[in-house]
Amino acid sequence: MAFQTPTEQYSGKIREVTIGTGDSKVVTGGQNTLNFYNFEGTMPHRPLIAMEVYDTEPVEWAAALKDTLGDVWGDPVAWAKKCQDEFGADMICLQLASTDPNGADKSADEAAETVKAVLGAISIPLIVYGSGNADKDSEVLKKVAEVAQGQNTVIGTAVEDNYKSVAAAAMGFNQIVAGETPIDVNMAKQLNILMTNLGLPAEQILIDPAVGALGYGLEYAYSVIERDRLAALQQNDAMMQMPIIANMGREVWKTKEAKISQEEAPEWGDPTRRGILWETITAVSLLTAGTDILIMRHPESVKLVKKTLTEFGLN
Repeated sequence: MAFQTPTEQYSGKIREVTIGTGDSKVVTGGQNTLNFYNFEGTMPHRPLIAMEVYDTEPVEWAAALKDTLGDVWGDPVAWAKKCQDEFGADMICLQLASTDPNGADKSADEAAETVKAVLGAISIPLIVYGSGNADKDSEVLKKVAEVAQGQNTVIGTAVEDNYKSVAAAAMGFNQIVAGETPIDVNMAKQLNILMTNLGLPAEQILIDPAVGALGYGLEYAYSVIERDRLAALQQNDAMMQMPIIANMGREVWKTKEAKISQEEAPEWGDPTRRGILWETITAVSLLTAGTDILIMRHPESVKLVKKTLTEFGLN
């Protein structure tokens, strides 16, 4: 008697979220099974890769990154265009690090001008993340939502301390919100409930579970993302059926394994190859867990992940 692989049918489905406008728009979500489980259901849209662009020149980044991005990383417009034109990014994630009150503390108006310049230079969709300071992000993201009106951008992150103002900005200017919680299923669900109670449509929400990198919490992040997806699919939980976005590039490239030189650790091998593979392994693991959008940093890592997706028939 031939062996028949057991399969499971799910009652739930991940919502489709459209990012961007016109011919350049992308759609994420829509699957009614776990990622890559095409023998159980359908995955109509391949996972998307957004490449990071910072609005200020990075400090103490790995040599592997400087060799590839150093010619543009003082100019967010040139950096974004390079990610689009040369590296094949599906989206750009502009990180407004310069607005951090503990750093350059640039104003919301200055940030908005940078967003306008980047939007004017690219044809692919834009994600805009603040500095991570909840109070300042409230002010900055409101202005960003305003200047990006009509572009259907993602703004983030909305957290417990500022979700009301970020969600209000998204509703007022018809944008999408990335809601961030610290790797916890119940907290992610609660934040989604709070934002939808304010009137933000569920189709304008992404879940950002604040992931860790390989060796730095990846196993826990994998487990939580998997539980997020099972709640959405098995339990048909409407407040967990938003696509998942992982801001992972920054987590990978601050690890010692991605930064330390060959002179400091000769037994670890070539640092460039090491960092690229560290990001690639983290990315593929997060995709397998159920992530829909990756925010990545090194173009060679992006290339390897895209090759992996192609081998799964997701072009």
